[in-house]
Amino acid sequence: METQTVKGFSDFLGEDAKKREEIRKLLVTTFEKYGFNPAETPIVEYEEFVRGENKNDEAVSDIFRLKDKGERKLALRYEFTFQLKRIMNNQKLPFRRYSIGPVFRDEPVKGNRLRQFVQCDCDVVGSKVFDEAEILAIGKEILDKLGIEFTIYVNNRKLLNEILDSEGVKQKEEIIRVVDKLDKLSEKEVLEELKKFDAEKVLEIFKKTEKYFEKYSSYKEILELKKCCKEFGVEFKFSPTLARGLSYYNGTIFEIKTKKMKETIISGGSYMFNAVQSTGISFGLDRLSMLTEIKSEKETYLVVSLGKDAEAIKLAKRLRDDDKSVVLFYGKPSKAMEYANSYLMNKVIFVGEEEVKAKKFKVKDMKSGKETLLK
Repeated sequence: METQTVKGFSDFLGEDAKKREEIRKLLVTTFEKYGFNPAETPIVEYEEFVRGENKNDEAVSDIFRLKDKGERKLALRYEFTFQLKRIMNNQKLPFRRYSIGPVFRDEPVKGNRLRQFVQCDCDVVGSKVFDEAEILAIGKEILDKLGIEFTIYVNNRKLLNEILDSEGVKQKEEIIRVVDKLDKLSEKEVLEELKKFDAEKVLEIFKKTEKYFEKYSSYKEILELKKCCKEFGVEFKFSPTLARGLSYYNGTIFEIKTKKMKETIISGGSYMFNAVQSTGISFGLDRLSMLTEIKSEKETYLVVSLGKDAEAIKLAKRLRDDDKSVVLFYGKPSKAMEYANSYLMNKVIFVGEEEVKAKKFKVKDMKSGKETLLK
């Protein structure tokens, strides 16, 4: 029997799992601080719903497809945003929700790209430009707390469409997908792809300075967002070639990158579902975990019973009542110390006959080696 994980899927244990949980806690705390409420949605949906109207998008083409016993065509969710089309119904606007959980892409595994990864989203359904700025503020706050250096890159899909319309480009969606590859492919490779659509002239436009784009009416939305972001203490760089891979975006789009990783760590943008303008941001927990050194600050105790099980259990209960993390150990002191080291536990307390009589317990700090007395 094969017991290894499938390529692109991972187990997370010990310190890695603890780190991921700390990041998750930070995300939840921050989302809720900004007034977002949790929402849980199914991993499995009808394939038709998952594909939606954006069947040609790369992410949609990479969905995991499956069937149930009734031969119904199903698929694993590839993101959270499309599910808002259902859960936004009958909600008072603006509807602010966050979702955290696994999503799936049946795509080649390379670099830091996995086939199952944890996505952490928050969206405002019924949004305005200040909501877009606040969404970016959330991204900044979380990355600052994680100690990750970053740059926010922003563009606007209306601006992209306006540029292509002014150049008489017909196959806009296809051209936008090609232009979006400029951060992944060489300029020469992108130019060759543009030639297939007789659109190589647009490459020179996207290479121009920001000042050039002021002549387009849609650029005003970039300026308006800059003004709002200033109120939240957020700065970003204008990136005219940024497109994002999902065609439902209809306004502001952004990616947040770091020099320590080639891939994008946070992304999002604005879109319209059910005739309601919305905006959202998506964090990749897996990539955040690779980039940060955050550790749990919760104290962990190993309470070792030396033939005094009832007293050890009583002590463990008192520590747990004080919100401490406690593991009870029944065995030899040498084995107990080995166990504590293996799981990086902070403190070890031995409960033996002498300790029970004196009503004092020695607490050994595993990092410093110092011992203190606990009454």
